[in-house]
Amino acid sequence: MAYLVSITSRAERDLADLYREIDVEYSDTARKWYLGLKQAILSLKEQPNRCPLTLRNLRHLLYGRKPGIYRVTYRVREKQKQVEVLHIRHGARRKLKTSDLS
Repeated sequence: MAYLVSITSRAERDLADLYREIDVEYSDTARKWYLGLKQAILSLKEQPNRCPLTLRNLRHLLYGRKPGIYRVTYRVREKQKQVEVLHIRHGARRKLKTSDLS
């Protein structure tokens, strides 16, 4: 059974910031990469537990190639059959803290 993938307002802001940072509007390569990231996020509807656990029962999906690896932090809600995307950040940033998710 497929899970519903929802993106929090925080993760939406992260995506919007990323869109501006990589100049998607002016680069076909950046647009392709960005759309690939969005597709990877939506792929969590099938087998969301395939990605490793991080802190407090959160999981992370890694997308991209070095040095441009991005981490998509999400939570799986089994009872609701839902994946909740919480945060998207560059993998080289400092380690994620719970306070980063609010």
